[in-house]
Amino acid sequence: MRSSRRRVSLLCAGLAAALAGAGLIISPTVAAAAAETRYEAETAPATCDGTIDTNHSGYSGTGFCNGDQEIGAAAQFTVNAPEAGTATLRVRFANGSTAARAADVDVNGTTTQSVSFQPTGAWSTWTTTTSVVQLNSGDNTIRLNPTSADGLPNIDYVELGDTPPQPPDGKQLEDLDRGLVSVRSGNGNLVSWRMLGTDPSAVSFHLYRGSTLVFAGSATNYYDSGASSDSSYTVRAVVDGAEQPASAPSVTFANGYLDVPIQRPSGGGSYSYRGNDASVGDLDGDGVLEIVLKWNPSNAKDNAQEGHTGNVLLDAYRLNGERLWRIDLGRNIRAGAHYTQFQVYDYDGDGSAEVAMKTADGTRSGTGQVIGNGNADHRNSDGRILSGPEFLTVFRGTDGAILDTDNYDPPRGNVCDWGDCYGNRVDRFLAGTAYLDGERPSIIMARGYYTRSVIAAWDFRGGQLAKRWVFDSDRQSNSSAWAGKGNHQLSIADADGDGRDEVMYGSIAIDDSGRGLWQRSTHHGDAYHVGDLVPSRPGLEVFSPTEWSNEPAHWVADARTGGDVSRNGSCGCDNGRGVAADVWAGNQGAEIWSAAVGGLRSAAGNVQVAGRKPGSTNFLSWWDGDPVRELLDRNHIDKYGTGGDTRLLTASDVFVPNGSKATPALSGDILGDWREEVIWPTDDQSRLRIYSTPHRTDLRLPTLLHDPQYRVALAWQNTAYNQPPHPSFFLGNGMSTPPRPDIYVR
Repeated sequence: MRSSRRRVSLLCAGLAAALAGAGLIISPTVAAAAAETRYEAETAPATCDGTIDTNHSGYSGTGFCNGDQEIGAAAQFTVNAPEAGTATLRVRFANGSTAARAADVDVNGTTTQSVSFQPTGAWSTWTTTTSVVQLNSGDNTIRLNPTSADGLPNIDYVELGDTPPQPPDGKQLEDLDRGLVSVRSGNGNLVSWRMLGTDPSAVSFHLYRGSTLVFAGSATNYYDSGASSDSSYTVRAVVDGAEQPASAPSVTFANGYLDVPIQRPSGGGSYSYRGNDASVGDLDGDGVLEIVLKWNPSNAKDNAQEGHTGNVLLDAYRLNGERLWRIDLGRNIRAGAHYTQFQVYDYDGDGSAEVAMKTADGTRSGTGQVIGNGNADHRNSDGRILSGPEFLTVFRGTDGAILDTDNYDPPRGNVCDWGDCYGNRVDRFLAGTAYLDGERPSIIMARGYYTRSVIAAWDFRGGQLAKRWVFDSDRQSNSSAWAGKGNHQLSIADADGDGRDEVMYGSIAIDDSGRGLWQRSTHHGDAYHVGDLVPSRPGLEVFSPTEWSNEPAHWVADARTGGDVSRNGSCGCDNGRGVAADVWAGNQGAEIWSAAVGGLRSAAGNVQVAGRKPGSTNFLSWWDGDPVRELLDRNHIDKYGTGGDTRLLTASDVFVPNGSKATPALSGDILGDWREEVIWPTDDQSRLRIYSTPHRTDLRLPTLLHDPQYRVALAWQNTAYNQPPHPSFFLGNGMSTPPRPDIYVR
């Protein structure tokens, strides 16, 4: 359902790989056709290998192409382009069956990709899909060639239109301010600010306390000894010797932290609310990140547990505590770590972030709009929701209003298809954000990982959701090789180095096109790290522990191929935790450690490099001044040492969400220089307490928010078993200068 009317699922629009010559591509170049030129299926020179029928209403023109459920019965169109280039292709179809129908799309005889036509609910319900085609000057053929046994859906027409203007080169990211912060430390203030990914490499800075210049140089932090805790600062970039406009005044961490007031919801008779996961995004386009906070009721459940729960709520706050909106997901969304995975990102490129998540009958927007049937109650006697409609909704960042809603994909279908029949595995959700076309972000929604795994990619452009592609482990030619391989989280990275992101899903990887890139023989695990863990090797690596007692206790794989880089022998156990990061300067590259394996080990070869492993196996934080990463666990940050960990921070009076997982609401580079902040709710649930480092650093790096892999990692961090973010480059002892980010800002 859209804010104005209900919509049904769209044809998967993910035709991602640009082919040489003719074919479907995602990256638009130049417009090749006049806007809205329609080609009816029943009108020559179009051909239909089935019949032209009129027995289902809602079609355009005088009929539609019915392929008669024949695998070889195609629909072909001859279209004309005034010049060579790209054009937008819209296909209108109806699929009244209960299963998707697959087809190859051929342009001028070249097969580009298999496409899945999703069910529309009825043969008289029509929908369109939008993609981009590369055309030659003059006449071109576009052929929809069915590959599934049921043939094509009914095809009404195809339509060509102008392509949108080509965006700038690189990936779209936020147009951020300097994020200037002043953190009280000793008898002075540690002041730090962002160097942006778009800054010239020779940029320098002037820092002012009031009107007094206190620092001039290339660093992105300065310790102002003797300054009062309430001092106000501004920073100016200096480019080619000229001062640029002043930043906004500094955000003051007078006690070493910033408290953001929040408004705790009223609970029910048997539960109260606690701040849980958080995310950040520039919701109003002013260059300042706002915080989106999920409120979980105290009776939230794991999927394996019976019981009703209170509603899940989401709030948006400015750093001064102003609440922008509250969204109530309603009684038909169960509360628990595996149910609500929300994404905060600027998907349409308008400069302001949206919020995307699964919704249901009764979800109430930030402006009071109700999705579906507000009176519906789909909960069963166990408190689970195993019937009723499911939706994907995009909300406006400024006020929480509904921008668009569509039927949720991956859909529930038959509950038993996911590995059990009581509702545990069917409702294991993951979510992320990925640059599938190498330029603009797409929404990733996923369901299942113990057995069947389904991953759907969506675009939000021009105010509308459109499905890009769907990967279903059950529909692969060797389905058992792709099933049961997902983790309790995912990651997003350009695994194959082509500039477009892959969905890293435990022991499988899905290419930007929606096709399986690789699968391993290992299965489900509880932790996941993707980054440049072994900088002596080209590309990225993947680390995961495994739950299966007869498989490697943990492994490191090549992100491009899935092949082993290193592995540990079986522990004969469920190895429930593991971390990969450079936490010790005595070893080259990242170290790995896991709950069931002794010692600190090298990611490059699983060789034990220190007898003592870190005291925690949880989160990470770049906190002090060197590039080696610190350990974040519960309410404290420690520095690893072979003889013992050293405490750097103990957060006071904070609530640690997520039970035994003991993760913060959010951790990442959200303010100041490249180092990371940590957000926890306070014990009394009245504030979000943000800690930022008080330590100086000589290392100058652009903000990690302008590294696309790191930025999307902040977006998916709240997903299920939260994991810390990793950038696309090695950040650790002995690191090389990272490449300049290939980005543009909106």
